Amino acid sequence: MSHGKIRENKTCLNCGHQVEERFCPHCGQENIERRQPFHFLFTHFVEDFTHYDGQFWGTVKNLLFKPGKLTNIYLEGKRQIFVPPVKLYIFVSFITFFVFALFPMVNLNFNDSEGGKKSDKASVFKKMQSPDAQRMLDSIKAKKNLTAEDSLAIKSLTTLSDSAKINDVKEILELNKKIDSNAGYGDYKTKKSYDSALAKNPSVFDFIQTPIAHKFFELKEKGVSKEKIFLSMIEKSYHNLPKALFIYLPLFAFFLWIFHSKKKWWYFDHGIFTLHYFSFLLLTILLIFLLTKLIGLTGFWLINTILYALVIILSLYSIAYFFIAHRKVYHAHGLVSFIIGTLLFTINFLAFMFLVVGLALISFLMIH
Repeated sequence: MSHGKIRENKTCLNCGHQVEERFCPHCGQENIERRQPFHFLFTHFVEDFTHYDGQFWGTVKNLLFKPGKLTNIYLEGKRQIFVPPVKLYIFVSFITFFVFALFPMVNLNFNDSEGGKKSDKASVFKKMQSPDAQRMLDSIKAKKNLTAEDSLAIKSLTTLSDSAKINDVKEILELNKKIDSNAGYGDYKTKKSYDSALAKNPSVFDFIQTPIAHKFFELKEKGVSKEKIFLSMIEKSYHNLPKALFIYLPLFAFFLWIFHSKKKWWYFDHGIFTLHYFSFLLLTILLIFLLTKLIGLTGFWLINTILYALVIILSLYSIAYFFIAHRKVYHAHGLVSFIIGTLLFTINFLAFMFLVVGLALISFLMIH
């Protein structure tokens, strides 16, 4: 509840009705003073999402640990106990992608450090190496007599850390080079030859292939480097991912609608289940992301082992969660629920992979 000062005047500023208590019984607006201290802007924002009465934290607790409960309660008509599904999804989505923006999952900076000097921190593989690998290397080197296996192990562990600087990776992948002048799209080296062949032998998939081919030849003519293409695709895919997930929501609900009774379950019901499930997935992905960021920050193997175990447990739980929630919401027999759940999980996995590929293609077409 807001802590804004209540107006002495009992006439609602919004609709003009009489307000006996804090909220107008006609429009629901809070009857507080128009001017508040500056900090009220921030406290009101936090209260609006977290609801200090426990609504938000109760929603998160039930979302994570009681699969299907939020959906069942909402469909029973109890709409004020927890945060509404749409508002919950938007808030969780905002927080998740905001954290991703603050802490990028992968450092894709291929540039040297200031002054043109290469930094040891620029080594991709060095960042990937764990403290356990370093301790293994030290223990092998401490031996008085090394075997052939020890020598191979030392060579494999030191090769990456000594020589795999960003520029080396860049050269291996040829990211600093432009698209080869002899490179072509399929058997065609130029846009003109491709269009000529297309006119003679059209295909039903031309509406997909033609824009991609034209973009390829366009980037080739401009002399765009592979590095720029790679980084642009990553960046644009990241920015388009929230939109793609939002577009996929009604498709996920549609698959649920296909596999369940149309008389008993409306599309609206499946939509509520979908919003809760996707909110859980985003929240789980955020937790896994934060745990993986913590791995390696400390040199204690026990802490890293615990973090790895938590990541694995959360990953497995996110899969099992769908089956548990599906059974509790749709009240199907255990075996029937499992079979339907498996079919839905498989179909949605394939459909989402198709969406990811489509997102990559769109990101490629958006490169300038």
